[in-house]
Amino acid sequence: MTAENSQTKWGQFIPLVTVFFFWGFVAASNDILIPVFQKAFHLTQSQSQWVSLAFYIAYTVGSLIYMGVSILIKKDLVNKIGYKNGLALGLCISAVGTLLFYPAANYGSFPLMLSGLFIVALGFSLQQTVANPLAIALGPIKTGSQRLTLAGGINNFGTTIGPLIVSFAIFGSAGSSDISIESVKIPYLILGVAFLAVAIFLKLSPLPDRPALVEESADDAGASRSSALKYPQLVLGMIAIFVYVGVEVSTASNLPAYMEKELGFALKDVAPYISLYWASMMIGRWTGAVEAFTDNVQVQKILRFVAPYLAFGIFLGVNAIAKHDLAPFYVYGWIILVLIVADMLSKGNPARMLLIFATIGIVALLIGMFTTGMVSVYAITSVGLFCSTLWPCIFTLAVSGLGKNTSQGSSFLIMMIMGGGIMSWVQGYVSEFIGIQNSYIIGILCFAYLVFYAWKVSGILRAQGISFDKKISGGH
Repeated sequence: MTAENSQTKWGQFIPLVTVFFFWGFVAASNDILIPVFQKAFHLTQSQSQWVSLAFYIAYTVGSLIYMGVSILIKKDLVNKIGYKNGLALGLCISAVGTLLFYPAANYGSFPLMLSGLFIVALGFSLQQTVANPLAIALGPIKTGSQRLTLAGGINNFGTTIGPLIVSFAIFGSAGSSDISIESVKIPYLILGVAFLAVAIFLKLSPLPDRPALVEESADDAGASRSSALKYPQLVLGMIAIFVYVGVEVSTASNLPAYMEKELGFALKDVAPYISLYWASMMIGRWTGAVEAFTDNVQVQKILRFVAPYLAFGIFLGVNAIAKHDLAPFYVYGWIILVLIVADMLSKGNPARMLLIFATIGIVALLIGMFTTGMVSVYAITSVGLFCSTLWPCIFTLAVSGLGKNTSQGSSFLIMMIMGGGIMSWVQGYVSEFIGIQNSYIIGILCFAYLVFYAWKVSGILRAQGISFDKKISGGH
């Protein structure tokens, strides 16, 4: 490892995180499109959910296309065209999707609108295949998961402001009730132009076409395997991504039903708690990313307390702008302390962090299942805190040691994002038999597998000579 690889390459990392922002911005903005489409196209509630289905199924389809093209050209697609070109191509594909909103609005075509969203997410699939391993590679492997966590924090910033901006662009003001399908044309055309601008920006940026860590590990003995699926850390990691996205999405998607049916909340009063859940993801990711900024232990200790409360402050600020009562949320500041302690105990090791956070996730859901009132709500909401860093932990562990198969392995992991839709449906189905509160047993089972993976993958990687406890330094 050369000296230049001993610290995060911020000049390359900062341009990269722009795509992470877009993923969050667009995905969260879909929640604004659903009621717009529902009224404009006279859809039932289940039909309106085709928006989410079209968006998330594109990740799986995109991964399958990626693998098919790689087989046809007899070489991994990203290794063939380069990481930078892969990002630019993904952004251009997403831009094409946004352009479909214009004719779709003109013709009043819901299928064409769904096609546009599908193509946007298809581009995101390629971007994620490239950007996740690239974020890990832009610096020492020891802080790879922290860089991915930081990028995820930027993603969550997008999820926080995206709905506000898109809502204002479509409705004109927070209090407007004028909903027209025509109003989505201009915002999404602007988004398409932004995609193209970022594609050009990244093409001209100092991002590498082939990450140094991938080049180095490609020469390792373990990297000589012909397929990424021959690595047990990846195969088990695919299941881990499936259940992780599953518990993350299903916990939030079933919370409104619990609060309405069991606690008597009105739907308008549930919204801030859903906002808190997703803000918790940002809080946790900002906390987990501090080691990517500095090696100074004292500064890290300070940032571990500053970063989460800064993110919490953004949540409070956004809800203050939305004129929500903030009083019920102040107590959540104490729950954030549990996150900080858990993060300190993990010591930056992704396997240890996965083990600790998944275990606390189980405890949180058990409290949510066996208590009532606001205690149960805060317990369920806190799952967002302890899901926050699981994606980078799993991703880092799953692609470690894959070498030349890294981008192929990344594609397999992206495919498993479909777990979000499937596990949400499973929990909803189970709730019809045992009740919505008891249905969170599904989330507990998901976390239980993650605990198993954290334990199992540590031994697998050690056998391959990979340890995240070893300090990686520049030179000799």
